[in-house]
Amino acid sequence: MFKTLSPLPSGGRLSAVFGTDPAAPRPVQQAVRFMYAGAGVSAISLILSVIFSFSFKSGLISANAQNLRDHKVTMSQITTFANQEIVSQIVFGIIAVALWVWMAKMNGAGRGWARISSTVFFALFTIDTFITINSIKGGVSVTASWILSMALLLATWVIGVAAIALLWRPVSTAYFKSQAR
Repeated sequence: MFKTLSPLPSGGRLSAVFGTDPAAPRPVQQAVRFMYAGAGVSAISLILSVIFSFSFKSGLISANAQNLRDHKVTMSQITTFANQEIVSQIVFGIIAVALWVWMAKMNGAGRGWARISSTVFFALFTIDTFITINSIKGGVSVTASWILSMALLLATWVIGVAAIALLWRPVSTAYFKSQAR
C-alpha cells in the first residue's frame, strides 16, 4: 500500500550519487566523502566571503576618508578596487569548489593521476594556509567574520588532511594500481 521513496536518485546507494566505483575500498570512499565535504565548506566560505566583502568595501571607504578629502583617491578608485576583490573572491571560490568536486569524482573512479593531483593541490593549500596564519601579527582586527574565516580555513585544511591520508593508505594504493591496468 505504501511505496518507500528514496530521496536519492540512485535508489539509496551513496556510491552512485558520489560517483565512486562500488569496488573502491572503504578508505577511498571515505576520502571522496571528505572531498565533497571540502567542496561544501568551500562553498560556504565563498558565500560568506561575498557577504563579508560588502563590509570590506565600507571599511575601505572609512579607512580612506582622509585620502578622499585630500583628493588622493577617488570614490571610483575605491569602488573599482573593492569590486575587483569581490570578483576575484567569487572566481577563486568557484574554482576551489569545482576542484574539490572534480578530484572527488576522479579519485572515486580510481584515477591515479587524480590522487597525485589532489596531493599537489593539498600541498599548495597547506603552503597558502601556513602563509595566511603566519601573516597574523599584532594589530589584526579580530572580528566575527575574521574568526569565522579562520575557522573555515582550518576546517578545510583538516578535511584535506583526512582525504589525503585516506587516499594514500595501502589498500587505497592497491586499488589505484588495479584501476591503472
